Amino acid sequence: MPVNLSVPDARTLAAVAGIELGVAKAGIRKPNRKDLLVVRIAEGARVAGVFTRNRLCAAPVIVAREHLARSGGSIRALVVNTGNANAGTGEAGIADARRVCERTAQLLGCRAGEVLPFSTGVIMERLPVDRIEAGLAVCVADLAGADWLSAAEAIMTTDTVPKAASRQVQIAGARVTLSGIAKGSGMIRPNMATMLGFVCTDARLAPAVLDAAARRAAAQSFNCITVDGDTSTNDAFIVVATGRVAMHEIAQARGEDFERLCAALTELAIELAQAIVRDGEGASKFVTLSIEGGRDEDECRKVGYAIAHSPLVKTAFFASDPNLGRILAAIGYSGIEDLDVAALDLYLDDVHVATAGGRHPDYVEEAGKRAMTKSEFCVRVDLHRGPARIRLWTCDLSHDYVTINAEYRT
Repeated sequence: MPVNLSVPDARTLAAVAGIELGVAKAGIRKPNRKDLLVVRIAEGARVAGVFTRNRLCAAPVIVAREHLARSGGSIRALVVNTGNANAGTGEAGIADARRVCERTAQLLGCRAGEVLPFSTGVIMERLPVDRIEAGLAVCVADLAGADWLSAAEAIMTTDTVPKAASRQVQIAGARVTLSGIAKGSGMIRPNMATMLGFVCTDARLAPAVLDAAARRAAAQSFNCITVDGDTSTNDAFIVVATGRVAMHEIAQARGEDFERLCAALTELAIELAQAIVRDGEGASKFVTLSIEGGRDEDECRKVGYAIAHSPLVKTAFFASDPNLGRILAAIGYSGIEDLDVAALDLYLDDVHVATAGGRHPDYVEEAGKRAMTKSEFCVRVDLHRGPARIRLWTCDLSHDYVTINAEYRT
């Protein structure tokens, strides 16, 4: 079961002017489940995105990058399938992704280069294009404005609950709406974004401003989560701005209006990113890692990810076992060559566990166990080296994670 995460209330998910959503049951991998989504975008909208840095990136990532660059962000549709990642499929996979774009464009009356494809699921299997093409017609017939919950359901893989959220914020006297969806549960250590995330807003933003806002939001949300340390071949985070709200265009990536928009976008992205960790495969604990006192953010991240990716630490989280020498060991091998271990402090929530390179004199193991028994707790490390700090979010490693991934293709 996910950690303190439930199915979103569809009534809280707001329509975004200029966006239509349609879903279908195409039978891509399993029958009778939603597995295909089309997002139709009004003419004049702007689109920005960031993609996986995995060198073995999926065919749809290659095609989407190309279309986004050539169009200058003028995109009319997104098409998303689950059940098949179309990754590790070579030139044939790229041809399949292009064929999906061409068919989508025919149905919507736009150019193939104005369609961005996205896929998620099993790697090294050819995309069942015939089934997807048949499903696209169903998606287009289903196009409607506001069913974000159904859209979120259509992109799930091993997720146990759909992930969707909305925000509304006042900017320059106008009420701006943002709504988004994400999917992800395993193979999560994004190196740009999440496995798949899409946010749409009716705000008016210049292309460079939209790109800056998307990158800032990704850096502070999806790039701060990890479930298992694996960076997916298919990661993509896309932000669409339709410009349909009555407001002036935000023309520069600075100033009060830009900051208000960024704050709302980042808050929404953090909610979606944390939902991925809460729904991590087999997760029973949601853990915040607060690393502070670093010379820069990079060394804080090294420490945070060393802790988050240690199987020994993660299994201790699962067992609520305050075997906290494992955390100290991870900090020690995090890659900071001149780290003074005698200077750092370690806390579980407000319990001071370690100081001066060893156990805090007042620490008792019962206090550590009480903190770790909770479904949510914080591990805080103070390196006492400088002003930098970061927050990461991770989960434990349970028996169910092994079971889910051992049976993934069955």
